[in-house]
Amino acid sequence: QVQLVESGGGLVQPGGSLRLSCAASGFTFSTNVMNWYRQAPGKERELVGTITTANIRLNYAKSVKGRFTISRDNAKNTVYLQMNSLKAEDTAVYYCNAPRFNLWGQGTQVTVSS
Repeated sequence: QVQLVESGGGLVQPGGSLRLSCAASGFTFSTNVMNWYRQAPGKERELVGTITTANIRLNYAKSVKGRFTISRDNAKNTVYLQMNSLKAEDTAVYYCNAPRFNLWGQGTQVTVSS
């Protein structure tokens, strides 16, 4: 079954950290570019960043540069989003995406609040 399953979201205080995971199945993960997106309430879905098959990180949103890092583990068919120095404005549902297949996960909620 071709799917993406995100995990790792939750409630965190401002300044805290979270690591999101996205497990892929049903396709050859190592040969695919992967994206992380997010969607805050009342806002359009926003590209957070991209990781290529050569582990090159691209397209970080200006608002997350220097705080968020995308990585991948091809042996585990998993892409990660490490989020540090979290702010209230990072509150959103976070989605991973395999653009070749227009494949999306179900999303994981991240809430940054004291």
